Amino acid sequence: MPAIGVLTLEMEFVEAHSLKDKRHWVRGLKDRLRNGFNLAVAEIDDHNLHNRSVIAAVTISASRENAAKVLDAAERVAADFLGPALLSATVDWLE
Repeated sequence: MPAIGVLTLEMEFVEAHSLKDKRHWVRGLKDRLRNGFNLAVAEIDDHNLHNRSVIAAVTISASRENAAKVLDAAERVAADFLGPALLSATVDWLE
């Protein structure tokens, strides 16, 4: 049975003073996750706030174990890239 996993990342950019500052970080993270893990990535909340963002990254795999490995690795990359700007990371499974 295929597994669909969703990694949700909540971020706060304390030093961002404009949407342009925020987009720099959001675009960089989205590019890393897309290119490094072949994930579908989108900003899903806080679009108009200059210092907050919520991003979802989705993977589909033949097994839940394999999908979990991909999402765990993606979370580590996000944490390394964002540092303290990453407030939370959660994984949800669609059945």
